[in-house]
Amino acid sequence: MIIHVNGVDLFYETSGQGHPLILLHGLDLDHTIFNELAAKLSAHFTVYVMDNRNHGQSVKTEDYSYEAMADDVHALIEALQLEKVYLLGFSDGAVIALHVALRHLDVLEKVAFLGLNLKPSDLNNACMNFYKSMYEKTNSPLYRLVIESPHIELEQLKTITIPTLLMAAEREIFRPGLFDELMAGFPNVTGKEMLGHKHETYLVHQDLLYPDLLAFFGNEDTHLPEL
Repeated sequence: MIIHVNGVDLFYETSGQGHPLILLHGLDLDHTIFNELAAKLSAHFTVYVMDNRNHGQSVKTEDYSYEAMADDVHALIEALQLEKVYLLGFSDGAVIALHVALRHLDVLEKVAFLGLNLKPSDLNNACMNFYKSMYEKTNSPLYRLVIESPHIELEQLKTITIPTLLMAAEREIFRPGLFDELMAGFPNVTGKEMLGHKHETYLVHQDLLYPDLLAFFGNEDTHLPEL
């Protein structure tokens, strides 16, 4: 369905019942990457999946900034009168989720960052060269966004005091050492590296994370299982 918030029309779907859990997709993707995962999570949570502005069925605008997309998420939470939301973001969605946490921490209870970076310089050379090549070919503002932003300092993570889950693939698109730096930066963090996986293979159209996310968001007295 379409909801008008923060001056834009956003597409979102909801399923299940329970504590609200919002899932944010990555660059040049849409909400359907979560189909398999949301189907399982909806047995325990009210799951909200949305298309970020300039993606999927949401409106196309001239503002492609992470800050605007974070404010969209906050406005959606306010419009739907959701309280103490669980929030998960993947890749660019993780950057958006981080901006939500930095700007509107009071609306969140727990947050999960999957494949997070703080700066363009966190991308490894192969990934940055790919995005630069795609921008040269397409002139798409989406690729320019990744090349030029975000710009978040490691010390800013100290302000995110709510329970935090940080996940990354063993074969990531980021420079070595970033995961350990992020783990040290968040004050209340649980972390897991997905062995044998690339940036997207453990999440996109997969339900592999279901037990991990149930353990984290569901307050189950278990450790995150090794997948």
